Amino acid sequence: MTIAATTEPPAPPAPPAPMSAAQRLRFLIYGGVLMTLVQFAVPYEGLIGLPVVFFLKNKLHLSANGVATFNLIASIPLFVGFGFGFLRDTWSPFGRGDRAHLLVFGLATAAAYGAMVLFKPTYMVLLLGVVGATVTIQMVWSAGRGATSAIGQEEAMTGQVSVIGNLAFAVPSLAAYFLGGALSGYLESRDAVAAARTLFAVGGGLMLLVALMGALGPRRLLDVHHAKTREHSVAADILRLLRHRPLYPIMAIQLMWQFGPAVGVVMPFHLANDLHATDAQVGAWFGIFFGSFAPVYVVYAWLCRRVRLNTLLWIGTVLAVAQMTPMLFARTPQEALIAAAVMGAIGGLGQAAYTDLAIRACPPGLQGTMIMMFIAMYYVSLRFGDLFGAYLFDKQGGFHTALYASMGVYALILPMLLLLPRSLTNTLDGEVAPAPVAGVNPA
Repeated sequence: MTIAATTEPPAPPAPPAPMSAAQRLRFLIYGGVLMTLVQFAVPYEGLIGLPVVFFLKNKLHLSANGVATFNLIASIPLFVGFGFGFLRDTWSPFGRGDRAHLLVFGLATAAAYGAMVLFKPTYMVLLLGVVGATVTIQMVWSAGRGATSAIGQEEAMTGQVSVIGNLAFAVPSLAAYFLGGALSGYLESRDAVAAARTLFAVGGGLMLLVALMGALGPRRLLDVHHAKTREHSVAADILRLLRHRPLYPIMAIQLMWQFGPAVGVVMPFHLANDLHATDAQVGAWFGIFFGSFAPVYVVYAWLCRRVRLNTLLWIGTVLAVAQMTPMLFARTPQEALIAAAVMGAIGGLGQAAYTDLAIRACPPGLQGTMIMMFIAMYYVSLRFGDLFGAYLFDKQGGFHTALYASMGVYALILPMLLLLPRSLTNTLDGEVAPAPVAGVNPA
C-alpha cells in the first residue's frame, strides 16, 4: 500500500510585532538623522548646491541663463525620481534590501564627490560630478524614504513620519541660506579651487557617514520589508501603480502646491530690484521662509493625533491659498522678512498634511516608488514654475502678477480634495486605516 506524500505551501512569515513607544521614538530619531545627513549632502541644493552656483557664477563667469541651463541638466535625474523608487522597491542588492541600498549607493555617492576632489573644477567636471552624485544619491533617498514610509504605514504613524521627512528637508535648507553668504565669500578667496575641493570632500564625508548608518542601522527598518516575498512581477507592479486611483489626485495636488511662480527665481529679483534688498537680506528672506515651516511641522506631530487628516487637509489648503498675501503689504526689505516668517508659518500645515497623505496612500510594496514620485513632482513643478514666474515678471505685469497666479493655482487644490478616498483621510494618526488597494477608490 502506497501513501501519496502531500506537500503544503509554507506559511507566510508572521508580521512583526507592533513597536513600543520607545522603539518608535528611536526609529523616528534614526530616520530623521539619516535623511537630514543625506539632505545636507545632496549636490543640487543646500550646502553643496548653493556654493556650486556661486562658483559657476563668480569663477566660471556663467550668465544667469548659463546657470539655469546647468541646473536644468543637473535636475534630469530628479525629474525621473520615481524610477529610482521603483528600483528600490523591486531590487534587493545581495538580498540585503535597504541596508544594501544605503551602503552601496552611499559609497558610490562618496566616490563621485571624491572624483570631484581629484579633478580641477571645470564646467564639465562639475556637471558630470553633480549629475553622477545626483543619480546615486537618489537611490539613497529612495531607500531612506521608502523604508520610513513603510514603517509609518505599518505603525499608523504617517503624520509623524511626514514631520520627520519635512524637517529633514527644512533644516539643511535653512542652514544653507543663512550660510550662503559665508560660503560665497569663501569661494571668492584666492584659492577658490581648493575651497571647492574642500566642499566636495565634506559632501563625500557625509555620505560615508550615511553608508555607515546603513551598515549598522536597525533591522526592523532596513531588512524586514525586502525580506518579504514579492507577490507581483515587475509588469504587474507597474500596472498596479497605474491602477492606484489615489495616485492621480495626490500627484496633481503636489504639482499645484509646488508651482509657485512668485517664490522661486522671481522673489530675489523683486526683493533686490523693487524693494532694494541686499544679497544678505535676500538670503535671509529664504532662510526665514523655510525656517518658519519647521515649528508648524512640530505642531503637526501633535495635531495629527487629535484631528483627522481630512480636516487638516482642508484647513491647510485654505491657508495655502492665502499664503502669498503678506507680500502684498511688504514695502521695505524689513517688512518682507516679516512677511517671509508669516508665509512659512501659513504654509507649514498644508505641506505636512500633503506629505502625510502621500505616505498613507502608498500601495503595499511600492512605498519607494510613490514617495519618490511625490518628490519628483516637487522638482518638476519648481523648475517650470520658475519659468512661468519669470515670464510673468518680465512681460506680464511684474511681481504682483506672479503672486496672484500663485494664489490662483493654490485655489485649484481645493476641488482636488474631493477626489480623495475617505478611507485615507478619515482617521487620526495612530488609528489603523484599511490598507490602500490599487484600483479601488472607496467612498
